[in-house]
Amino acid sequence: MKYERDFPENFIWGSATASYQVEGGVEDGKGPSIWTAFEKRAGAIADNVNGDITSNQYHCWKEDIRLMKEAGMNAYRFSLAWSRIIPEGKGAINQKGLDYYKRLCDGLLENGIEPYVTLYHWDLPLALQEQYGGWESRETVKYFGEYADIVAKELGTRVKNYFTTNEFLGCTDQGYANGVIAPGLKLPAKRRNQVRHNMLVAHGTAMQVLRQSAPHAKVGIAENPFFMLPALDQPEYVDAAKQAFREVNAHFLTAIMEGKYIDSYVQSEKENMPEIEDGDFKLISAPMDFLGLNIYFGKFVYPDPDEERKYKVYAEYNDDPAVGFQPDAMYWGCRMVNELWHPKEMIISENGIGCAHERPEFCKTEIRDSYRIKYLRLYMASLSRAIKEDIPVTGYLHWSLLDNLEWCSGFRPRFGLIYVNYNTSERLPKTSYYWYSQLIKTGRLA
Repeated sequence: MKYERDFPENFIWGSATASYQVEGGVEDGKGPSIWTAFEKRAGAIADNVNGDITSNQYHCWKEDIRLMKEAGMNAYRFSLAWSRIIPEGKGAINQKGLDYYKRLCDGLLENGIEPYVTLYHWDLPLALQEQYGGWESRETVKYFGEYADIVAKELGTRVKNYFTTNEFLGCTDQGYANGVIAPGLKLPAKRRNQVRHNMLVAHGTAMQVLRQSAPHAKVGIAENPFFMLPALDQPEYVDAAKQAFREVNAHFLTAIMEGKYIDSYVQSEKENMPEIEDGDFKLISAPMDFLGLNIYFGKFVYPDPDEERKYKVYAEYNDDPAVGFQPDAMYWGCRMVNELWHPKEMIISENGIGCAHERPEFCKTEIRDSYRIKYLRLYMASLSRAIKEDIPVTGYLHWSLLDNLEWCSGFRPRFGLIYVNYNTSERLPKTSYYWYSQLIKTGRLA
């Protein structure tokens, strides 16, 4: 009997990681990043751990590729450590760093896995932070363009898909305004907004460089916008959610897709608006080949004629399950983006769930992470609905391939399909790994 597929046969299936979180490998000429300094602050990272080894992919990449291949994955999204390639962020190139990424790409391709490279996933070379103030400065933007050029020319046709940046808000607000991740600053609103704007220009600069130096490659971003969901599937609720989605994401995704800061953002920021140079928005809004969406959460929106903006966002309570578990965000997030801006192609560049109770540390048996399977089944059903409505989603990259160093939360949350013993670097696939493998092979939700 032939069963109907929930996902098309040519769908992109893979997983994702970030360099600081999984690589380790601080040797071989790698320069320090802003995390090298941040992790030395007492209490900055849970349990005062550091990124010296983490998941040790720098040494275990062959095994990781084997596990990807056995699961049937045909794509792997990973980020490059800028300071591994250019230790000071500018100037001299570290050939050993480039050679590592060439080996990784070659190994992936030999096993039928397409590299999806993220140029920047929050680990700025420390020298650029110390010399220029990091993303507060247009100098850093300039050097980001030079770095993108080197990467494109050195990796050549090995890489056919690039994400310029990952999650603007995490880098800008969390790192430069709230101080919870590197570089751990608490800048006032105007300086924070300049960081935001400079990151957008950095994305546009990298887009321009990659168009010239890697004309064979597709280019986009991986963004985690605030997903606004209609409380009911009725026209007035959908319209309210769409308006909310556009306005609450005015500082990043809306600015890229519309080539401007919309009026509501200008009015809310007033004297704190950033300095904008001629030509910035031409760079920022350059057409992308795909849009990567990192989808985890969502908030419900209600139409409200009494509100100035004609909508109201539901205020969750801390114990509300809607805060951390909202499968409808997958369908509505893709639909909202499609109806607002009609991107050529969308890829789910991240989605997953972390848990702190996957034990024991020295594990020799299967880890039965049934909660992750439940999570994936519901989110993937929501994604399948979007695809069946002809929303152009072409792939899904699970976060994460491996348990890893989850930024300021340290090693406590485990997001991986594959368990990592941080003492020995041993890998052990979880039950969710086998569930995901079955989905990849059949295209059907169990």
